[in-house]
Order: sequence, then structure tokens, then C-alpha cells
Amino acid sequence: MPSNRIEVNYTPNEDFHLLTNYLFSTHFIFTIMRQQILLFVVIILTFGCKDHETSDMSLPKYVEETHSYAQPNIAVIKHLELNLDVDFETETIEGIANYEISAENASEIVLDSKYLDIVKVTSDGVDTEFELGPFDQQLGQALRIKISEATKHITIHYKTTAQTEALQWLDPQQTADKTHPFLFTQGQAILTRTWIPIQDSPQIRITYNATVKVPSNLLAVMSAENPKNKSADGSYYFKMKQPISPYLIALAVGNLEYQAVSERTGVYAEKSMIEKAHAEFNDMEKMVIAAENLYGTYDWEQFDVIVLPPSFPFGGMENPRLTFATPTVIAGDKSLTSLIAHELAHSWSGNLVTNATWNDFWLNEGFTVYFETRIMEALYGKDRANMIALIGRQDLEDEIEGFKGEPEMTKLKLDLTNKNPDDGMNSIAYDKGYLFLRTLEEAVGRDKFDSFLKTYFKTNAFSTITTEGFIDYLNVHLLEPNAVEFNVDAWVYQPGIPKNQAIIVSDRFKNVENTLQDFISKKFVEVAKTKDWTTQEWVHFIRNFPDSITIADLKRFDVAFDFTNATNSHIAMVWYEQAINHDYHEGNVDQNIEDFLIRVGRRWYVSTLFKAYKRNGKVDEALAIYEKSRDNYHSVTVNTIDALLDYKK
Repeated sequence: MPSNRIEVNYTPNEDFHLLTNYLFSTHFIFTIMRQQILLFVVIILTFGCKDHETSDMSLPKYVEETHSYAQPNIAVIKHLELNLDVDFETETIEGIANYEISAENASEIVLDSKYLDIVKVTSDGVDTEFELGPFDQQLGQALRIKISEATKHITIHYKTTAQTEALQWLDPQQTADKTHPFLFTQGQAILTRTWIPIQDSPQIRITYNATVKVPSNLLAVMSAENPKNKSADGSYYFKMKQPISPYLIALAVGNLEYQAVSERTGVYAEKSMIEKAHAEFNDMEKMVIAAENLYGTYDWEQFDVIVLPPSFPFGGMENPRLTFATPTVIAGDKSLTSLIAHELAHSWSGNLVTNATWNDFWLNEGFTVYFETRIMEALYGKDRANMIALIGRQDLEDEIEGFKGEPEMTKLKLDLTNKNPDDGMNSIAYDKGYLFLRTLEEAVGRDKFDSFLKTYFKTNAFSTITTEGFIDYLNVHLLEPNAVEFNVDAWVYQPGIPKNQAIIVSDRFKNVENTLQDFISKKFVEVAKTKDWTTQEWVHFIRNFPDSITIADLKRFDVAFDFTNATNSHIAMVWYEQAINHDYHEGNVDQNIEDFLIRVGRRWYVSTLFKAYKRNGKVDEALAIYEKSRDNYHSVTVNTIDALLDYKK
């Protein structure tokens, strides 16, 4: 948050000189009086300055965090030097982590650790005592390290274990090329502590360097300055000079190639995927330009994307300088590249200005969905942007329905105490957050709202913010100056969606709905009416099947549009959900659903289909498939589906 103190062009020392010069120039004052006055002035200025500094220093720097054991107000890490040896034979990483720390009158520093083998710890090069606290299933253990008042660095020697949740080790058969193994990490929300001992809170920002050793036939890349080609000996050096939150430290290792899109954008992928990925994402530079035109300079120098194997649990992960992306967004027609716009937008909302705690997660995602939609509008027009927003609006309604037994989970500001922060990573944060910001935009006008957001990102760059801090900033810098009354509390602190919401409309979606009704009523499909439809229109078409739709109608649509064999993963997912909902078993749909769930590990897609099985009383079918697919999933997806299906291994 910006300071409200008035800046002046002189210092306390200048005050001192001005005042004493005046006093000394007065001829009536005896020498002894001069000395007394001089002493008085020095005392006043000195104590005044000390009181001011003490006031600033006494302000809390970090807020209370329920998802980390760290005590950063006592001792905090500022910079990390990593030395990592990646061993595919044992599926472990052996690491030495050296931390520059800041502490005052502290006898210990506390880090987070989970499923790590801590071998040795030193303080300024000398062995020091450490202990691991009681184990918590979600949080892991507090790693307490003894330090002195003079300690500047601590060093931890450690190894990952078979239980490490952030890492996914893949056999060649689980990759696109099926020739080399692969490794990737996923740190959000609180999994970085499972592959690096760290103060694993988003409000802590650090710079880092890393030296990584991998097999010589593989390439390593990180959320940092990256190589474009393989080294001769498999050694790589990385530097992230901007301070980032620990959940954004990321590593991937595989048989990767790189193709540039522009001087500052490009794509990493396996050989069999690189041309497809480059063609799909060749609007990346245009996206960066559009984003900069909206909300200011891109502050990370490079924006690259790596296409990971299909087990990656998210659509994308906004790791700075190197977005991790699922191959399920490669549709061949750029129709799913709003995901790339979304991860790019995180370069401002999330990476540049970060939620202070996971209870404030909507500050990352609501802003990012809003920004993503604006990028898509700038590049592809308002129709497409509104269709994307309306699909999100539908997702939001489904999410609210799913939380009808827990309405408190539909608030933007959450209380995730004793919960996994993953529980808050849903459509509430994304789509309710977006709807709140879009409603704000309509209340104050787009020009004023854009100016506000641009200043917000610039003023709070490379810092973290709480929901309360944002509301204060919003009131002072947007609502009050424009005399706008807005029910912020209802949006942020109350469940559900307030009535004063932006209404998103799409003539193209209305046409889709009319076309669907026409096809059903006439019992005839006119394929020509759909020849120019986008992915969003197809998704809307399938999602709006009436509950009363017949198997004959489903088969008619399947024959006409070959939904069962769709190569577009989003279309396939919503079709398979409808097949499960309506007991549609024609052709090879059952086998294709099973193959899809075994091949794809994207949590949104996987959980949507398993929820459909459960909702329709088909848990046994779901469990039979899950037994085959579970080993292919990252722990993020596994944990979700285990709980959903009450799976016991």
C-alpha cells in the first residue's frame, strides 16, 4: 500500500543547519546560550527522528498466515541459492539450499518442510541445531533452525522422498515422444515445501539462483532466465532477479526443444509437439502488446510457455517467465488460447501483485480472469470475450449450487483455517471475482477503471496485498474520488452473488440456443448452420441439452458432429459429461471416456467427469476407471479425486 506521508525536499540534517545558522547569526545571544540551544535542538531532532523510525518499524510487515509455520516477523528469508542434482533412477532430488536471511534479536528461524529428508543444517558455515515439529497432513512440519543475532546465512542439505507431492516423475510412455523420462514440479498452493525447505507463504517474496544437474540428454528449465539449448554435460544455471513468492519456484526436465515466437516470447515442448505448440501459440507477442497497452509494462523480460505432458493437473500455471501449460489447450485453431492470455495476465495480477494469504486468493484469480477477458477482447473482439465470460458465468452457477451446503465457501474473502487452500481454488475466486470487477467497471466507466487498475499494478508492484488492503485502496483511489456508492462488502464478505451484477449477453449464444431447440423440435440436424462456430459456441450448445433430451437426439448429434471422437478436449469433456448424465452408450463413447480419463490429468476435466459419475449413482464405474488412471495423475489431482470418490488404496 502507498504511504500517505507528504514527501519534502529537505532532511532533518537540513533542519538542523537552517535553525542553528539562524541562531548563530543573532548577536544578542551569549556563547553559553548558543550551546544550550544547540544541545536542545539536537535532542529534539534526534528523538523526533527516532520516534518516527520506531513508529514505522513497529508496523507489522507480515500478516498472520494459517498455512505456513514460518514466523517472518521474527526471521525471514530474502534470497535463495539452490544446488540440485536430479536423479531419474531413484526419482529423487538431492539439494543444497543456501538462504540469505534477515533477523533481529532472533534465536531461531522457522521454515516449512513436508516429506523431506533434512540431512544437515549450517548457520554461516557452522553446523547448527535443528528440529522438525509434529507432522500435519496438510502443512507438513515446522523446520526450526537455531541461529544467533549475527547470522546472515543458513544452509540446508536435504533430499526429496517418494512421498514428495510437488514432483511428478514420468516414464517415457507417459510423455508425447515416448522416448525419454520427464519431471515437472507444481508448487501452488503449499507444495513447494515438499521439494524445497522454504517459508511457504505467498506474502514472502524472494529472489533465487539455481544450479541444476540433470542427465546430459535432457534440458532443464525453471521459472527464471532459461537456456534455449541442451548443455554438453547436463548442468544448467538459473537466475530469478525479481522477488517472487515461493509457490512460483518451478522446474521441468525433459527432452525439450525451443522455438521463438518473438524476441521475448517462445515455446518449449517435446519434438513431436513443438510445431503444433508454436502454431497454436504464435499470437503470444500480440497478447503481450495488448496487455501492456492496457495495464503497463511487462516487468519480467521474457514470456515463454512450456507444453507439459497431459498429466499436468492444471490448464496452466503462471510461473514467472515460463508458463507451464497442458497440451489439452492445443486444439489446432487457437480456440483455447484464452488460457495463454490468462497466464500472461498473471504477470500483473498474481506474480507482480500477489495475494498475501490463500484466504485472499480471489485477488489473484478474479483480476486475472478480468484481464484475460480484456486481452481476448482486444485481439479477437467483444463477441468472443463475452462468450468466454458467459461460460465462466455458467461455471459460477454450478459452483454455487455445489456449495449450497457450505454457503460460506461462496464468499470472495475466505476463511480456510484447517482447510487445504486448494479448497478455495474454484470458480468463486475466478468467476465471482471477475463478475465483481466487471460490475465495478460498469459502475465507474471503463476509462476510469482502466486508469485505476494500471495505477494499482504499478503502485503495488512486487508486493503482496490482503483483501482489506485492496478494499482500502479501492475506496481511496476509485470509489470516493468518483463519488460512487458500491456494495463492496456484499460482494466480498457475503455468500452468493449480489443483485447489482453486470449482465453479460451474447447474440451468438442466443443463436446457439435457438439452433439447439430447432434441431430437437425438427428431429433434423442442419450441419451448415454450425459451420463457423467457435469452441465456445459448441460448448454452450452441448451444455444446454435439456434434461429431457432423448438418446435418439444424442445419437443424431453424435453422427452429425462426431462429438464422441472430438479432438478438442473442452468439447470432448462437456460431451462426455452429457453422455454420463443421460446414459448414452452408443458407439465407442464409453471406451473414449475411459481413455480420456486415463490419458488426461487436468484436474478440472477429470473432476468434472468423475463428479458426473457420482451424481448419477455410478460410483462403481468411476472407481473401476480410477483404478486404471490414478497412477497417471499428479498428486494435486489424486488428492481431489480420492476425496471425491472416497477412494481407499
